[in-house]
Amino acid sequence: MTEEEVAGKPTAAVAGTRWLSQDERAAWLANSALMISLPAALDARMQRESQLTFFEYMVLSVLSEEPDHTMQMSRLAARTSASLSRLSHVVGRLEKRGLLARARIPGPGRRTNTTLTEAGYEVVVAAAPGHVAAVREFLIDELEPHELATLNRIGTAVEAAINRAARSTSVETSVP
Repeated sequence: MTEEEVAGKPTAAVAGTRWLSQDERAAWLANSALMISLPAALDARMQRESQLTFFEYMVLSVLSEEPDHTMQMSRLAARTSASLSRLSHVVGRLEKRGLLARARIPGPGRRTNTTLTEAGYEVVVAAAPGHVAAVREFLIDELEPHELATLNRIGTAVEAAINRAARSTSVETSVP
């Protein structure tokens, strides 16, 4: 909504809102389309070509880059920007397909390692060329080199803001 659209409906929340300028709103709407459309396009392509969802591919890919193809679930969740709950469901599906294996880490707490199996490694290696082609087609090849640098800076800044907010929220909820 714009400031003009809510002008006739003042409330306490509306009165204190810093509305977006036209340029800010245009940038936000373009970014929203990117956030929604790009993952959907990557997901459709991955499923069609590799029988994996985009998120499943990301999980396998992250594990494939580890020297021993193993990572603790909490770290894997952070690397894939997923909640532990979402990751657990996806890992369970991939485990049933024989692409991953889970093992409890001995000691205190509920810690679990996830390991990419040989079959999982073969699947991610086979899927990687199609994924890279889609990323190039939908994003990379559409941008100029200076735009890639800007996109990198923007993505890094947004991720940092989200991480700050998450840390702030976790501190607020953990205070007795």
